[in-house]
Amino acid sequence: MQPRSPSDPGQAAVPPGAVVVTGGARGIGAAIADRLAADGWRVVVIDREESSRHPTVVGDAGDPAVTAGAIAAAPVPLRGWVNNAAVFEDADLHDDAGRVRQLVDRNLAPALVGTTTALRAFLAHGTTGAIVNVSSHQASRPVAGAAPYSIAKAAIEGLTRATAVDYGRLGIRANAVALGSIRTERLDASLEPALAGVHALGRVGEPVEVADVVAFLLSERASFISGAIIPVDGGRSARGPDAEARTVGPEPNPTRGGAPGLSA
Repeated sequence: MQPRSPSDPGQAAVPPGAVVVTGGARGIGAAIADRLAADGWRVVVIDREESSRHPTVVGDAGDPAVTAGAIAAAPVPLRGWVNNAAVFEDADLHDDAGRVRQLVDRNLAPALVGTTTALRAFLAHGTTGAIVNVSSHQASRPVAGAAPYSIAKAAIEGLTRATAVDYGRLGIRANAVALGSIRTERLDASLEPALAGVHALGRVGEPVEVADVVAFLLSERASFISGAIIPVDGGRSARGPDAEARTVGPEPNPTRGGAPGLSA
């Protein structure tokens, strides 16, 4: 990927190419796939169920045969890959190390296999490309009782940095987004008020807000960003709940679309 001149207004002058989005049939992955398609990407989804809007390779994103099938299904050369697929199951470290390891692998394998597949495609076509991994605030600040997920996400952030370092000289970029709580079908609505309170913005995020950042990181506008872990967490990782904390400033204005804000 060649540097843009300062006068370049932003987006590339040619269509971006093909992009694979794992876990793209619903939730955050679906929002990412929709946004990328709107930006001109030729989207291929990998998921255990069919996407209602994009060509889909049905299967396990951690299976090399499935990821190879996604490359074959792409109508144009691959230029982007989004590792979004994840498993949300818990196990206690003191109970069963084997079960913990299994769950770590189920979250790490799709990112590792996806990255390997993308790199091979970029190298085979002699093209530059970008990879975005979906991580979590839990990679650096684990939530109690979610050890396998936290361990896997920390490893995915290490994978992101290693990919950026090893392949940057070839114009291949790798970045990650570290998410806070995002409103999807798996979010327990009864917990939303409490979850909102641990984010500095006072609310949970929306899938489209994640999609916007992923789209930017895949675009030419992010041509000098690589090896970065971008928090998309409403300030959750920056805020540390503390018994001595005090409220600063006026109360939020509820008339501003339901989002916290200051009165005029």
